Amino acid sequence: MDLESIPGVGEKTARALAELDDPERALRAGDVAAIATAPGISQGRAARIARGAIRLEHDDPGGFLATDRAREVYRQVLGLLQERTVTDYAAQRLETIYPSPKRSRIEEVQAFAAEAIEREPSPEVVEALEGVEPLREPGDVTVRERCLATTDAERYSEAREAIPELSVEIVEDAQGLAELARGYSTVIALDESFAGVTLEGDVQVRPDALENPAEVVPERPLAFFARNRDRLRAAVAVHRAADLEPPCDLAALEDGLSRLSEDGTVAGDDELDRLTTAVDDLDAAAGTAENVANDRLREAIREQDVTIEGADLLSLVERGAGVDSLLSRELADEYAAAVEAARDHLVDALDLDQGEAEIARRAFGDEPTFPVERDEDAVGRLREELTAAKERRAGRLKRDLAADLADQREGARQLVRDALELDVELAVARFAREFECTMPEFADSTAEVGFDIESGRSPLLDEPLEAIDPVDYAVSGVALLSGVNSGGKTSMLDLVASVVVLAHMGLPVPAERVRLRRFDDLHYHAKTQGTLDAGAFESTVREFADLAQGGEGSLVLVDELESITEPGASAKIIAGILEALSDNGATAVFVSHLAGEIREMADFDVTVDGIEAVGLVDGELEVNRSPVKDHLARSTPELIVEKLADESRATATNGGAPSASDGEPEPLFYDRLLEKFE
Repeated sequence: MDLESIPGVGEKTARALAELDDPERALRAGDVAAIATAPGISQGRAARIARGAIRLEHDDPGGFLATDRAREVYRQVLGLLQERTVTDYAAQRLETIYPSPKRSRIEEVQAFAAEAIEREPSPEVVEALEGVEPLREPGDVTVRERCLATTDAERYSEAREAIPELSVEIVEDAQGLAELARGYSTVIALDESFAGVTLEGDVQVRPDALENPAEVVPERPLAFFARNRDRLRAAVAVHRAADLEPPCDLAALEDGLSRLSEDGTVAGDDELDRLTTAVDDLDAAAGTAENVANDRLREAIREQDVTIEGADLLSLVERGAGVDSLLSRELADEYAAAVEAARDHLVDALDLDQGEAEIARRAFGDEPTFPVERDEDAVGRLREELTAAKERRAGRLKRDLAADLADQREGARQLVRDALELDVELAVARFAREFECTMPEFADSTAEVGFDIESGRSPLLDEPLEAIDPVDYAVSGVALLSGVNSGGKTSMLDLVASVVVLAHMGLPVPAERVRLRRFDDLHYHAKTQGTLDAGAFESTVREFADLAQGGEGSLVLVDELESITEPGASAKIIAGILEALSDNGATAVFVSHLAGEIREMADFDVTVDGIEAVGLVDGELEVNRSPVKDHLARSTPELIVEKLADESRATATNGGAPSASDGEPEPLFYDRLLEKFE
C-alpha cells in the first residue's frame, strides 16, 4: 500500500506510519490503537487516517453525506453507538465505520455486524472491559549493572546499534576485561579470543550476543509485559468472561505476569527477595550490630570490678597503652562475647547463608577496642558479594522469564486487540437490541425501490422506544409528504435518514424490515428558520440545480422548502425541482404544507403521501404516524373546523338552537368553512 496515496496522508505522516511494525495490517483493519502509536499521531487523527485507508481500498470517493443535516444525522447515530462502548478505543474505532455507497465496503461491515449482533453484552464482560486499554510501548530501557566488551571498533558500532540498552566498552586485552569486571556485575565479552580466560567476577564470553539480544538484555521483552501487565490481565479476564478463543496460552501468560513486577523486576522469588532485602538493609543492620556489641560491653564494664595495682598502672602508662590493653587483659571474654553477639545479629538480621556469613563476620574484628566499630572494608566486600549475587539471581530469573514470555508477545498483542474489538462489537449488539434493529436488505435493481421501511422507530427521538409508534413508509421515485403540524413529518425524515445512513455504514437499522437501493449520496435539507434573503435564496436554488443535473442515485430529503420565500413562488420552485429529480431517477421526499399546490403545478403525476390526523381528543391531535400513500393529509385548521361543525350539529339534533348572534346558524357557518378545504 502506497501510504502517501491515502487521503489526508502526506510525506511526513507516511514516514511516521512506516515506523509501525505492520502498517498495512493496522490500516486495513482500522486498528486505531496501533496507528496511534506512530510518532505524532493522536487517536483522533488515527481514526481519520484509517477511514482514508478504507476509502482508498474500496475506491470510495467520499462525500456520501452531502449536506450539513446529513452529516449531523451521522454524528447522532454514531454518538448513539459510541455511548454504548466501554473503552475509549472502541469509541474511536467506530469512527472508522462511515456511510459509503460502495457495495464492497457495505458488505465488509455487514459481515462484521452480523457476528456482532450475536454477542451477549453480559455485565461480567462489560466490567472486565473497563480495565482494557491499547498496549503501550515500553520506551527506552537502560541497564547499568551489565556491559558489553570488545576489542574491535567495528564490532563496537554493531553492538551499540543492536543492544542500545547496555554500555559498550572497548578493551585491549584480558586485563582491561578484568578492570571492567570490577565495575560491573556482569561483563559480556563479544570476542571469541577471550574464550578460556579466567577472571574474577561474572565475565561471560558470548560471540553470538548480538544475534540473541533478548538473552543478553531480557529487560527488553520484559519491559513490554511489565508496562502492560494490568491491561493484559484485563484482556485475559475479558476472554474468559466472553468465552473467546484466545490467541495464546492464557494460563502461561498469567503465570508469567504473576512473576513480573510493575517495574520490570522478577517477583515472587524468595531467594531474590532475600538478597534484595539484605542489600537494602545492610547499613542499618551493621549499625544495629555495632550498638548490640557496645551495649553488651558497657553492661559488662559496669558489672565488672577491675583492680589495677600501681606497678601495672605505671607499666601501662609508660607503654602509652590505653583502654584497649585494659580490655584485652581484664575483659577479654566479655569483649569476645559482645563481638560475637554483633556478628550473630548481622547474620540473622540479613538472613545470610553460610558463605555470606563468613564475610559478614569479618565486619567485627577480634582485636579489642572501645567503642566497637565495624570494619567498613569488610562491610563493603559483603555489599559487593550480596549485590553480585542479587544481580546474578535476578539476571537468571529475568532470562528464564523472558524466555517463557518471548513467544507470548504477539499473542498478547492480539489478545488485547481482540478484547478491544469485542467492545466495538458489543456496542453494535447493544444498539441493535435496544432499538430492536434488523439487518437491511439492499435491492439488486436500483429502479426497483428507493426505500421501504416496515415498523421503523427513529433513534433520534428523545423518547423511550416503547413510547415511539412504529411507522411504515416506502418511496420509489419522488414524493411529497403532507400532514398536520406536529404530526411527525420531520421525525419521518429523520427516520429515513438514520435508516439510510446506518444501512450504508453496513450496520443494523431500527425497523422490523428494511429494503432499499444503494444510494450514491444523501442530501438532507432541514427546515429553514424564516424567509431567506435574496443571496441565500439564490444559493439554495443553485444547490438544487447542481443536484438536479446529477441526482441519479441520490436520496433527497427536504423539510418545508417553501419557507425560503413567498408561498406562491415556493410551490412553483418545488414543482420544478421535483420534475428535474424525477427525470434524473433520484429518490426524494419533500415535506410541504403546499403539497396540493405543488401537485397542480408539476408537469408529472407526483405522488402525495399524507400523515393523517384522525381527529382531536381533548384538544390533542390523534395521528396515524405511518404516511398514507397517495393521500393529501388534512390540515390542523380543517380538523378543528370539522370538530366545531360536528359539535354544532349534535347540539342542534339534541334540541338546541345554536345560532350566530347576527347571521346564519352556526352549523351552516362551519359547513361553509369546510367547503373551502375541498
